[in-house]
Amino acid sequence: MSWQIFQTDDLTHPHALRREVFMGEQGITEAEEMDDLDGQAIHILATVDDVPVGTARLLTSGTTGKIGRICVVKSQRGTGLGAALVQYGIDHFKAEAGITRIALGAQNYAIGFYEKLGFQVCGPEYDDAGIPHHDMEIIL
Repeated sequence: MSWQIFQTDDLTHPHALRREVFMGEQGITEAEEMDDLDGQAIHILATVDDVPVGTARLLTSGTTGKIGRICVVKSQRGTGLGAALVQYGIDHFKAEAGITRIALGAQNYAIGFYEKLGFQVCGPEYDDAGIPHHDMEIIL
């Protein structure tokens, strides 16, 4: 499977993917999903044959880079695309001067997936939009 993964300033496709996955499949409300951080973020889009199939966003806060809003359409799950999106974020933050930690908020069912990519749980369970999560991190 060959994806194209790139940064985009056009939020049309990232927002459509997030609506499909987070709102449509997981029942998250628009108010919870569409926050005021999109304007500060770097948005990543993955396509197959020019069709949008996955997205994530990257935020920086001090010395921490945060990978969030990671989603992949059903037809591409299990193909390695989710891992490729996360790895893109990891590589981005490793190359950014001053970043000493990469963080994300993992839905509990996905903790093992993120552990395989080098993340470790670093906090107690919490509720985010009705879904149990744990914070995870990679210390650089």
